[in-house]
Amino acid sequence: MPALNADAARDLDTIRDALLGGDREFDRRLDEHFPRLHALFFRLYGDRADGFEALRDTILIAGESWDARAQPLRDRDAERELPSESHADSGTSDTLSVTSGAPKQPWFADNRLVGGVAYVDRYASDLAGMRARIPDLKDLGLGWLHLMPLFRTPEGDDDGGYAVSSYREVDPALGTIADLRQTATELHEAGLSLVLDFVFNHTASDHEWARKAVAGEPGYEDFYLIFPDRELPDRYEQTVREIFPDDHPGSFIQLPDGRWIWSTFHHYQWDLNYANPTVFRAMAGEMLFLANLGVDVLRMDAVAFIWKQLGTPSESLPEAHLLLQAFNAVLAIAAPGVVFLSEAIVHPDEVVDYISTDEARLSYNPLQMALTWEALATRDPRLLRQALERRHTLPDGTAWVNYVRGHDDIGWTFADEDAAELGIDAGAHRRFLNEFYSGRFEGSFARGVLFQENPRTGDARVAGTTASLAGVEARDPAGVQRVVLAHSIAFSTGGVPLIYLGDEVGQLNDYSYADDPERARDSRWVNRPEYPAEAYASRDDERTVAGWLHRWMRRLIEVRQATPELAGTTLLPFDARSPHVLAFQRTADSASALGDGAGDGSDATGSTVLVLANFGDEDAEISAEVLSGFAPIATELITSRVVSLGGGIVLEPRHLAWLRVQPAAAAGPERF
Repeated sequence: MPALNADAARDLDTIRDALLGGDREFDRRLDEHFPRLHALFFRLYGDRADGFEALRDTILIAGESWDARAQPLRDRDAERELPSESHADSGTSDTLSVTSGAPKQPWFADNRLVGGVAYVDRYASDLAGMRARIPDLKDLGLGWLHLMPLFRTPEGDDDGGYAVSSYREVDPALGTIADLRQTATELHEAGLSLVLDFVFNHTASDHEWARKAVAGEPGYEDFYLIFPDRELPDRYEQTVREIFPDDHPGSFIQLPDGRWIWSTFHHYQWDLNYANPTVFRAMAGEMLFLANLGVDVLRMDAVAFIWKQLGTPSESLPEAHLLLQAFNAVLAIAAPGVVFLSEAIVHPDEVVDYISTDEARLSYNPLQMALTWEALATRDPRLLRQALERRHTLPDGTAWVNYVRGHDDIGWTFADEDAAELGIDAGAHRRFLNEFYSGRFEGSFARGVLFQENPRTGDARVAGTTASLAGVEARDPAGVQRVVLAHSIAFSTGGVPLIYLGDEVGQLNDYSYADDPERARDSRWVNRPEYPAEAYASRDDERTVAGWLHRWMRRLIEVRQATPELAGTTLLPFDARSPHVLAFQRTADSASALGDGAGDGSDATGSTVLVLANFGDEDAEISAEVLSGFAPIATELITSRVVSLGGGIVLEPRHLAWLRVQPAAAAGPERF
């Protein structure tokens, strides 16, 4: 824990005088995290006279939030509170519940945790309907549910819910705040955690703050970045990239009165001005309101864009990290069981920069997602293997969220320099992947749709459901195998695997978006189909695509949940010496010591799971020599088969194996 310097001690005393009442737990966490928050505020706002006022008000809001926090959520906090990076480094032991004994394992490091994500209206009509589907989610084996943005948005365009008009009002078509709170309660009772988005880079243009800012109301005029003319916008745009050229050029849109406002994404999404500490205070209040609804994970949307600075790309600036750390500190004081999930679709090196115990404990893994699709298209897993070997390791107490596809598009986020090492021209390769997954490339199995194709730069991304991108829509017989193969990578590499609900029964693209005037310009709606009722109705019939996929997905979940080697994030490389085979090892030593054994009556202590995945269209042989470091007998976990490694193994096209192996020495001496 950082030392409390004289200025911080004085400021803390002043703030304590303003706090009402006194709660032992809140006071303990305030003592622990205030030095960190104070130091962050000084770095962000030390040159502003209103910096301390915003800090004081933030702590007062945190105190009010804790006072209002329901006892079941406080109990959940006590179970899940984890030491911060600064606390862990200090060697202090202020609280036995956090620091005594062995390091406390994060709840999200459990190999039994599998996530699902869905739009409420598309999957279940409304929140009441979603609650009715909780038994189905449990039956699938899920342990968390991410409900896509569900707060009030403008009529018409709303960027799939990411243009928030109010953080405290649910979209009336979905229900009420009381419905959302009840949904959280019922999910918790069923053993599921709730994930919600915190859209904190911008608000909708009709948000109350936005209306007051445009009107020049005192206290709000500096909530957004508004300029009287094009002088500064033109200077900013010399170094800022264009995100949605189909919506508007550059990063600014013009207001009716002639002024210009920063709008990174769509014209109805206005960026907040975090250089104003009052904005931080206001958004901290909205964040804690969400936490008190029963949210377990807050998905921090567009984290890379939250700080702007002239002469820079205004992406992933140091201040963006300081802001995320400051929000983290506020959460640690008033809702310590809640964690952040970072959404940073940037250069792979920058993605990792957001992940720490003092910033975001969880992060999407866009590189692995994109390279899984790249390997399926090329039948060559070299880029994916390189990424797992170099870019998979994370700090202790953190984890990836691994997904095959999300609500958004697929961007080819691999690093140019990584591709160059393998003799791949990155630009040409991205163009090939866009052609392939949009079905334009001759012989492609994919049926995707391009999103935000920029004729000037040639840039584009791809949208589509897993089944449509994998070849099921094109009636490619291998399509269902690709769906399973892709998910097997997300399930075995370490972290929290995430399923876009409906993909487990092979839902296809929904092209009806093109007939909807409000959605026709956004091709990402192609991969947000409504609940595939017919597919779910046949999920127990293995003669159907839905039934075949559902059985295999259920099996992957069951095996993962019974395999402690697949907990945690540590991954060890393995060279299968076969060009189309991705291989790596997961060890019980890297698991999150949950004490549940293998779940199948076997003892996994000291064992290793060797993961093999053949991305090729032909059989792949892994020779006995390659496998000679293991005992000659292994167990294939997915099929429960005992296999001999002495003669090598053959992996059929697009097939996988999770082999529980032992070191060769573990075989012991022959007995006569």
